[in-house]
Order: sequence, then structure tokens, then C-alpha cells
Amino acid sequence: MNITLLQTNLYWHDPVANRAMLEERIFNLPDPTDLIVLPEMFTTGFTMDARAVAEPMNLTTFRWMKQMASQTGAVVTGSYVVKENGNFFNRLIWMQPDGQFDTYDKRHLFRMAGEDTVYTAGAQRIVKEWKGWRICPLVCYDLRFPVWSRNTPVPPHVPTDFSPSPKPTTFDYDLLLYVANWPAARRNPWNTLLQARAIENLSYVVGVNRVGQDGNGHPYSGDSAVIDFKGEVLFRETDVETVHQQTLSLDELRAFRTKFPANLDADSFTLLP
Repeated sequence: MNITLLQTNLYWHDPVANRAMLEERIFNLPDPTDLIVLPEMFTTGFTMDARAVAEPMNLTTFRWMKQMASQTGAVVTGSYVVKENGNFFNRLIWMQPDGQFDTYDKRHLFRMAGEDTVYTAGAQRIVKEWKGWRICPLVCYDLRFPVWSRNTPVPPHVPTDFSPSPKPTTFDYDLLLYVANWPAARRNPWNTLLQARAIENLSYVVGVNRVGQDGNGHPYSGDSAVIDFKGEVLFRETDVETVHQQTLSLDELRAFRTKFPANLDADSFTLLP
């Protein structure tokens, strides 16, 4: 699968300018792609002024994502501010080329910026199937919480004297995505945790962050990255705008999981509401 990371600066509270800027980059991709990943709150930057910028579902940005997916033949994903039933959400949209879509509302809201007082937290993550891959998209601060990010395998059937051989363990996902507005001041945790999530989950991990400075004066270093299932950094770019395309191998992932099945020794748990 070919995945495209768009690490850009963002115009503060200006959805029209951001959509135009991102559209230009999408239409000038050097090669066809299967998945286009945009930053968190890609229409506005990371803002707590939700009333000023929120959009209802199925309006301008939603339709723009639908158009981008249709014209590129790729899934387009990223989050923006949505108002629904009187609540505000930092909502990731997963938009397929055929117009089918799903949503994920950011679960862990960044209380140090007051996000938890403005937005409503999500209650359920999603795993999407695309081009033979199972993909789990999450948002920014979710990265700090390994239980929520956990690749929870279906445990193998335990044989008895009268049962067949154990069934193979299946993984929840093959690729873990994080879209982010992660400030430069905390870049070390971002880089470290992306690798940790890949190692502990036997999965590819992709993080897409912004660069530049937002309307609150916070600088962002990017550090968008592609990490393989062994924790090796396949790509990382710092401080500059970039459009990066990376091909991932499902065969190599499956071969490593077979060779190094650490998941078989994973601890089971139940996630309470």
C-alpha cells in the first residue's frame, strides 16, 4: 500500500485557505496513492474557539474530503471541528473514494489546553479495512495512552483433549495512524511514543503532524514519521513542509509476526467505559 503524509503549515482559523492549500498538494502528488493523511484540525489549527469554526456534518469540509477521495481514488483522512446535537467534536473523518465514510471522535482530550472543557470525547475507536489492510486511525493526545492504542488480538482457541489444534491469532489492525497538532516543545515524547506503539503492537505506525506556528504562538516541528513493526524509522521529516509517499508491505509485516509472535504472550484485559 502506498500512503501519503501531508506535513504542512496551517492558516489559523481559515478553512478556505487550508482546503485550497491542501488541494493543491493533493492534485500535485508525484505518484498515485491509496491513503492520504492530513493533520489534526487541518482546516483551522488546534483551536479552543470551537463556536467560531465548527461545521455541521455533510457540509463544506466533509464534501471537500469526499471530492478529494473521489478524484484521487484514495482514502482521505484527517480531523476538523464538527458541531453535532449541540456538542463540539474533534472529529476524524475516514472518507473512501466511493463516498462511504466513518468517523472517530478524539477520545483523549488535551486538558492542559482546556480541550476537555470545549469538546466532547469519543467513546469508541474504529478499525477500517482498505486494500487488504486493517487500519486504526487515532488523534494526537491518544498517542500517550497505550491501552486505547492497543492492538488487541483475538486470542487463539485453547485446545482440550477433544478439540482441534489452536486457531491462529488474528490482529485487530496492521497500521496505526495518528493525526496531530503536537507542539515542538514535546517532540521527544512524540518521536519516542510512535516507535513504542509500533514495537508493542507489532504494527506499522504513521504519525502526521503540522509545522509552523499557530495563532496562539505555539511552534510545531512536524516530525511526521513512518515506523515499521520492529520500531525502525523508515521516514521522519522535521521543521519543513513536506509531502511524503511511502510504500508499506503487508507480506513483510505478516512474515515478522509469524517469526516473532510476541502477541501470543500479551496480557488480556477489559477496557471499561
